[in-house]
Amino acid sequence: MEKEILTFLEEFTAKTGIDFSCYDSDGEKVFGNGDGEDVTGLSFEGVLTDVKKDRTLFHIKIKNAEFIGEIRGAGSAGKNYAYLLSTLIERTFGKNESLSREEFYRALILGELALSDVGKYMRKYSVGDGACSAMIIVSDRDNAGVRDAVDAYVEDKKDFTVRLDERSFVLVKFIESAAGDYRSFAEYAEYIAGSIYEELGISVFIALGGTVKSLSDIPSSFSQAATTQRMAEASGLKTGVHSFKQYILYKILEDLPKHKLSEYMELLGDPGAENIFSDKEMVETAEEFLENSLNQSETARKLYLHRNTLTYRLDKIEKATGLNIRTFSDAVTFRLITVIRELVK
Repeated sequence: MEKEILTFLEEFTAKTGIDFSCYDSDGEKVFGNGDGEDVTGLSFEGVLTDVKKDRTLFHIKIKNAEFIGEIRGAGSAGKNYAYLLSTLIERTFGKNESLSREEFYRALILGELALSDVGKYMRKYSVGDGACSAMIIVSDRDNAGVRDAVDAYVEDKKDFTVRLDERSFVLVKFIESAAGDYRSFAEYAEYIAGSIYEELGISVFIALGGTVKSLSDIPSSFSQAATTQRMAEASGLKTGVHSFKQYILYKILEDLPKHKLSEYMELLGDPGAENIFSDKEMVETAEEFLENSLNQSETARKLYLHRNTLTYRLDKIEKATGLNIRTFSDAVTFRLITVIRELVK
């Protein structure tokens, strides 16, 4: 492997903290600290999540040579990094070929293109510009049918989708086309999720990024959507629509040192609250109550509970924690505690 590529990998792993190794077609290590166990004995295309060995494997093609990349960890984050790193390497050091429309869209959202190249391909493929946002759509099965359905819902020709892996893709939506019957980008996402469920019987997870002024800035929106996906999944959420603004508190707290979070946890904690926060049923009840804007009737309906049962649980939470989450201020404090507990684990 060329020295220039090795230098790039060293800088990439140093900046991201990713545990990455790379092997040639014979299984010989060319970069990293991995042991290369069985990397050449597996037959797969694209990205392979190896849960048993807690790793993510993926193919890398540089000019006429093929390599296998290995990232420690078998979660969705590892898979996203695998796609990101393979694309970065191939685009930076591979053949200098013209990008197809799909390749351009993918390189665009991943932030791999210089501004001059963005303009060049936008002109080449007659891609429109304007304020836009990115949403990541994840299904619990192969996304081909889901992506086809979303493509059918898209009314504005400027909007487009980009495949991330077999279960997720990105929809880039121009804001003027999301107006009309929808008050917000989030409401449009709810429409997408509802339509997919009605048509295919599939519950999807949707993560929303913020709005950017131009298509050339879409990597920022995609990055926010990816952050939202990671934070929501860390909270155990696998379906529904989630926006970056919803998790900004999580992001702010995540950037604090763990020792400081532990100090806050001691200040906010109550000796009798541990039984509540370690009780999955009680936490899920409280979270659903918060998600439904402190509406008891709606929460009881969604949890298939009698209203009296919900009232009993809310009273139990108040007695143990000292927080009456029927009030806004105590509800915010409860959410703050659950986020800090998650981060100090």
